[in-house]
Amino acid sequence: MKLYTRTGDGGTTALLAGGRVPKDHPRVAAYGALDELNAMIGLARALGVDAEIDARLDRIQHELFDLGSDMATPPDRSPAGLTRVSPDLVERLESEIDAMDAALDPLREFILPGGAPGGAALHAARTVCRRAERAIVSLMAVDAINEVGLQYVNRLSDWLFAAARLANLRAGAPEVRWRSYRG
Repeated sequence: MKLYTRTGDGGTTALLAGGRVPKDHPRVAAYGALDELNAMIGLARALGVDAEIDARLDRIQHELFDLGSDMATPPDRSPAGLTRVSPDLVERLESEIDAMDAALDPLREFILPGGAPGGAALHAARTVCRRAERAIVSLMAVDAINEVGLQYVNRLSDWLFAAARLANLRAGAPEVRWRSYRG
């Protein structure tokens, strides 16, 4: 089987549940942003984080594939093999955020993204996650979605922030506090 199909040469793409939409459709933008987020998480893993965070990121990458399929499919359709994102995934993220946050110094001011390579990449992943969240909200304005997917992405951005801080702490990379820059 060839990697290319030529079916998208006219500017449309097929949806998992059937039918074709323009490649700039909000549904495609939403699952495309999730794909970009998944790639950024893969980069963070490649740059290096500790084994515990890496294992959780591995799980999240698989969940993001499920979420991408979920966002590619209107809620009234369920093709064979489709896994919908469920509230228990959101609850697990919340539990993990609480555990990571308990290991960190309380935030009293804004910090700048950066630190060790893996932690800095997790900060970048958080910003991509927020973009994916905005794309999902745009999709909601024109079409139905599994709204748990939006909750998952909202929580995941907080998870990525906590994970970036924890990765930097474990790597011995200090946090840089934001200060107003006056040149």
